[in-house]
Amino acid sequence: MIIMKFKEKDTEEIVSLFYETVHSVNLKDYSQKQLDVWATKEDKASTINSWQVSLAHNITFVAKINDKIVGFSDLTDEGYLDRLFVHKDFQGQGIASALVDMLESEAKKRNLLVIETDSSITAKSFFAHKGYNIICLQTVERKGVKLINFKMRKKLTT
Repeated sequence: MIIMKFKEKDTEEIVSLFYETVHSVNLKDYSQKQLDVWATKEDKASTINSWQVSLAHNITFVAKINDKIVGFSDLTDEGYLDRLFVHKDFQGQGIASALVDMLESEAKKRNLLVIETDSSITAKSFFAHKGYNIICLQTVERKGVKLINFKMRKKLTT
């Protein structure tokens, strides 16, 4: 596996990975209706366009195996870990840890003291294992459907 900085040409593959992962990996913690509003297939074209801008602006890394994107993650300049997704067929192989480690290292270089994220139920134990603490449980509403997630925070050490 290699981890590299995001390139614009990666966007469509990243968005496809996001949709596939949400609809398979998160199925154990969310209903099909919740998954459908979280990752709406009809919005895929607009997601590609908006993510291309935000991923290019943020600190974004992609993990590749044999030139295939198997994971990605991004962090805003303010220290918000926006997205972390690993391909459904590559779960549990250390890809998410490697991506988060890269983002945390980059955050420290930029003198950020804290990283915050809104974690899914599915990812909560991963983030806890990486030293993130639960700040609060949140209910987010998308298209009239409620989803539970967790505001989590990690103080970075120098």
